[in-house]
Amino acid sequence: MHRFLRWTALALSLLIVAGLLCAGAAYVASERRLSRTYEVPRESIEIPSDSASIARGEHLFRAVTSCTLCHGEDGGGAVYADMGPVGTVAGPNLTRGRGGIGATLAPADWVRAMRHGVRRDGTSLIMMPSEVFTYLSERDLGAIIAYARQLPPVDREIPRSRFAPLGRALLASGRLDILVAPKTPDLPPSAAVPAAPTAEYGRYLANVAGCHGCHGFGLSGGRVAGPKGLPPASNLTPAGLGGWTEADFERAMREGRRRDGSTIDAFMPWRVFGRMSDDELRALWAYLRSVPPRQFGNK
Repeated sequence: MHRFLRWTALALSLLIVAGLLCAGAAYVASERRLSRTYEVPRESIEIPSDSASIARGEHLFRAVTSCTLCHGEDGGGAVYADMGPVGTVAGPNLTRGRGGIGATLAPADWVRAMRHGVRRDGTSLIMMPSEVFTYLSERDLGAIIAYARQLPPVDREIPRSRFAPLGRALLASGRLDILVAPKTPDLPPSAAVPAAPTAEYGRYLANVAGCHGCHGFGLSGGRVAGPKGLPPASNLTPAGLGGWTEADFERAMREGRRRDGSTIDAFMPWRVFGRMSDDELRALWAYLRSVPPRQFGNK
């Protein structure tokens, strides 16, 4: 009996040591990924100050690029996702208030973060949609930055994004694709597209709003990358929308209801996109009608 207890205690001790070694290895490997630096060009663009550009920036911030989902309606920051044993992702306070970073960022810092997903120290941001924002025209990028730089100060301390032990292990193994710098394409700024209800402008909106991120570049829908349980993205090509009309599409975007009256999952940010102008929704519809029909499946 005593021998059995000794062997049991030894086995448990070995398991604990092995677990600690694995946890340590995961921490070191994940920290290596988090501290990796990326060389990106130091770009500086002209930041407008006229009221029309700032109004354009506010509209993009609130209705197109979904900045409020991570940074709050007031730009004062928010905890974007609490994933328990994986960790917590928070959007920082962008204002010049207490706890905010707005006063510390030069225009080039904003550009580096939005177009490349890289902090001032060269490390990658977490879950910043730079792979989408890299498609912004220089005019629209400047307008968003102009609006964000004049946000009213908000005094709010936001915890930094962090990885818990499971998150560290997933990050170390490459199964948590949450760092944005490695997957952000290095592209020149998009040419300015006239804001009109055209398929060309609709394609631009789909690019900068992140539609392709969930629905695929062919817009055929399918599984969405992320935690288990996310609903599949719908097929937005003519093969998937079938008998939908422009009015059906507008209702889906404004009210979150499909053609048959069923509710669209809140993971689809229709509450944000529903703030788009009538012409922007018409442009998106024109673009969706112009893409080749495809069978469901993210291709």
